[in-house]
Formats: sequence, structure tokens, C-alpha cells
Amino acid sequence: MGKQYKSLNKADISFIQEQKLFYIASCSHHEVNLSPRGYESIYVKDKSTLYMIDYLGSGNRTARDINEDGQITLLFNAFEKAPKILRCFCKGEVVSKASKNFEKISQHFSADMNGIRQIFKFNIYAVETSCGMGVPLMEFQKERSGVRDFALKMHKQNKFDNYEKDHFVPPNLQKL
Repeated sequence: MGKQYKSLNKADISFIQEQKLFYIASCSHHEVNLSPRGYESIYVKDKSTLYMIDYLGSGNRTARDINEDGQITLLFNAFEKAPKILRCFCKGEVVSKASKNFEKISQHFSADMNGIRQIFKFNIYAVETSCGMGVPLMEFQKERSGVRDFALKMHKQNKFDNYEKDHFVPPNLQKL
């Protein structure tokens, strides 16, 4: 039976820290955006706050949706061990590299921050759990390093900023 409450508890935090894969969904006045995430990209600051590093990628829809006061949902589910689904319903903030807080927050991550576009701060207003009995049991093999390697290559070749500008999804993107 599912439960909903206002913030994470200790068991939720441990569960989040164990997951190798999670999903982020965002929405504003455009299409709903849904992306899988991995690596070491999530950090639990406290029972109501999460941080996520954002690698350079093909679009920037999560930032667009956050900047348009959109909603964010993070979904964690167990593929190994006992079944469980955990959703965090959030309002987000974009912490840009130019922000005075970027360096302080980035210290929570082991990633090379040269490949990071920005950090997202998620302020949780509701947490929901459900059984997860419909999620397949799967075994983790290894991480794929392609996104991280690509972002670091763009930085090393001094192309990071231009790539980011060319692949930014502007806030006024029309609905598809």
C-alpha cells in the first residue's frame, strides 16, 4: 500500500543512495520531460533537499521547466533486492556555475565539475512510496561513461560553452 508524507525519512535516504538509476520528470508549459539519470549525480542534503549535477547534454529542458516555475518529480525504484518505488515531488532551483553557491555545493560530488553544466537543487514538498511489485528484478552490470566523457572532452577542447549555447532549449520553445 502506498504512503504519502512531507519529507524523506532515514530509510528513504538510504534507499536513494543505493540506487544506480533514477528518473527525473519536469513540466512547465511545454511537453513533459522525462530522463533517466545515473552516475554519482544525486546528493541528499537533508530530509527535504536534494542536489543533482547536470552533465552537458542534448537539451536543457529541466532547467527550462524550473525557470518557468514548473514541477519536478524524481522517481527511484529498486531493480535489485526488495521491491520499492519512491517518488519525490519537488520545486527546483538552478545553481549555475556563476552562482556563489556552486563551488560549495559541488564539493558533495566526486565528479569532475568541468563536465557539469549546472546543479539542480530540489526542495521536496511531498514523498510517495509504493510497492514496486511490477518492476522487473534486474542486475546492475556497470555504468556507461559516454555522457561524462563527452562533456569532459568538450571542456578539454574549449568547446563546452559553445556546445551548451547551441543545444540550449530556450524558455519560449513552442509546444510540439
